[in-house]
Amino acid sequence: MVRRERAVRSDAIRNRDAIIDAAARCLASNPSATLAEIAAAAGIGRVTLYGHFSSRQELTTAVLERQMHLIETEMGTVDLSGDVWVALDALVRSSWRLLSDNNILLGVVEHAVSAEDIRDSHDRPMERVNALLLRGREAGTFRRDQSVEWQVASFYAILHAAAAEVRAGRLTEAEAAMVVPQTVRAVLVPAGVEG
Repeated sequence: MVRRERAVRSDAIRNRDAIIDAAARCLASNPSATLAEIAAAAGIGRVTLYGHFSSRQELTTAVLERQMHLIETEMGTVDLSGDVWVALDALVRSSWRLLSDNNILLGVVEHAVSAEDIRDSHDRPMERVNALLLRGREAGTFRRDQSVEWQVASFYAILHAAAAEVRAGRLTEAEAAMVVPQTVRAVLVPAGVEG
């Protein structure tokens, strides 16, 4: 009996993971992918999909959570020690690369998930940005005439604005990779100091 329950739970976990993986792939290649198409890509029926996710929004939220977990895992490998400008450049470039890699999926998520849920999913990455900005402020390197909360919000606003511009075709990936670090740096340079 216990073995059978474990097998059922294992199947349910595998199905859930397969659905989220399939949703990420399908929505990245076709933002209008239906739940039926996602179920087929996961190798399950629609009834099984609905057994795990009652709506497209619920599934999209799960995709966001999974992607943010993967992003956070990768961001955790970025060396933020040493010179704060070097650390900031490394953080911005890795953040931009990860955002760029997930740009189409991000567009789907932004339309399907509440702004509050998106914001909540950024808690851990925002802590990393916050810690680096505080270190730069304490060293007297980053400007201190604005709140750190505003600077963290500006950091993410710049990244997300660049992603939206790339999706709209008004900015190329190469242009964004160049302008995003410059723009973030400009936000943090103290008044009257060259960046």
